[in-house]
Amino acid sequence: MILKGVVLKILLVTDAWKPQMNGVVRTLTRTVEELISAGHEVEVIAPGDGYRTMPVPTYPDIRMAPFARKDVRKRMIGFRPHAVHIATEGPLGLAARKFCLKWRMPYTTSYHTKFPEYIKARFPFMPLGLMYKFVRNFHNKGQRMMVTTPSMVEFLKEKGFENPSAWGRGVDLEQFNPAKRLNPGDVYKNLPRPIFVNVGRIAVEKNIETFLELDLPGTKIVVGKGPQEEELKKKYPNTIFAGAKFGEELARYYADADVFVFPSLTDTFGLVIIEAMATGTPVAGFPISGPIDIIPGSNAGFVSDDLRQACLDCLKIDRAVPAEHARNYSWQKVSEKFINMLAPEDDDSCNNRWDRLQKKYS
Repeated sequence: MILKGVVLKILLVTDAWKPQMNGVVRTLTRTVEELISAGHEVEVIAPGDGYRTMPVPTYPDIRMAPFARKDVRKRMIGFRPHAVHIATEGPLGLAARKFCLKWRMPYTTSYHTKFPEYIKARFPFMPLGLMYKFVRNFHNKGQRMMVTTPSMVEFLKEKGFENPSAWGRGVDLEQFNPAKRLNPGDVYKNLPRPIFVNVGRIAVEKNIETFLELDLPGTKIVVGKGPQEEELKKKYPNTIFAGAKFGEELARYYADADVFVFPSLTDTFGLVIIEAMATGTPVAGFPISGPIDIIPGSNAGFVSDDLRQACLDCLKIDRAVPAEHARNYSWQKVSEKFINMLAPEDDDSCNNRWDRLQKKYS
């Protein structure tokens, strides 16, 4: 545990960062804000730091930086961190991991999505076992693997991961709250109710088509952008595709809906679940990691293999209940847990390493 009042220099290496907008980026950016607010010094290495990037195959909006290894080394040595956290399994994460292992620098990692299933959804020919072998090798050599929920800890232990620990997620209760509902007006004005909404990346691994195929009353809304958008627009002309929404407008799209539908089978938490709940909107999802950690016992939504029935059951929920349940998720608590799950070195060990490496590479 990190002693209260101890100031750390923390290096975060991530292949997912702004201008991407998704749950991973929102989690990391908010955690960094909380760490800085607590007095820690944080350096972030991300693809947008002036590196030459390449689009991810089948997803051109996301870009990777596969040629940044030397600069990653330079920045790691120049920053002289007490602790290194590697958030993603992409090129930047692989580069930082290589140097940490080479220099015997302790590091932690995090696991935000079911990466093997994510790849399998996009490239069906890829063997799932091979992908899990890659991900296990990436994470098992770190001191700790931060995952989203207790159910994911158990799931990953069964897959051979050695050091997973539950981290959690938070929600901004100022941005997402029940007072935003129908205030002012209704963002879904003139659309038949009930309103069933999904928010997120419109991509095959999000399983959005399962939601769109449901026989539900009222109107289905999809908020977001992504590579599957045009295909789904043509296939489901009665669905409203509202585009990407941010800030106050995003909060209104949650708040003015009647049910939030979370069909994903690859997410490990689903930050959008607690964002929707914070506005009072109940959530329907499948009984997988994420929904089963948040919803059962809360009376704030339903999980079921019959997603249609879960959606209909949510219409009976008192909206005050999801809003109250969301108050259990605090970004301050999330960042405090993060800092105490790091593997920092003391000043002497740190200084000895970085002094040695600065001389070697100067």
